[in-house]
Amino acid sequence: MSNPQQLRYSKEHEWLSAAEDGVSTVGITEHAANALGDVVYAQLPEVGATVTAGESCGELESTKSVSDLYSPVDGEVTEINEDVVNDPSLVNSAPFEGGWLFKVKLSGEPEDLLSADEYTAFTAG
Repeated sequence: MSNPQQLRYSKEHEWLSAAEDGVSTVGITEHAANALGDVVYAQLPEVGATVTAGESCGELESTKSVSDLYSPVDGEVTEINEDVVNDPSLVNSAPFEGGWLFKVKLSGEPEDLLSADEYTAFTAG
């Protein structure tokens, strides 16, 4: 399992892309997707909703359990991935590509996020 170097990671197993025009993409890591098992339902935050770093903003339901989705940053949701709503298995099959969850317009700089190497070490520990 390799974590893309260009992304930053939260200890709650979300990833965050670099901001383009102040907007970053959020998803869950391959580690989290594997731990969840087959995702069968995704409840994502609504477009226009304000999310807060470290707070729950949705849920992912798998054949094993229901897990909260946490925002890695503060900001406003600008888009959700309708493909994941319609086909939640994308979270498992392509967590870093087609399985992204939502886009957020950042309000401030992200804090306490890990580099790919730091996240790999964190999940190995």
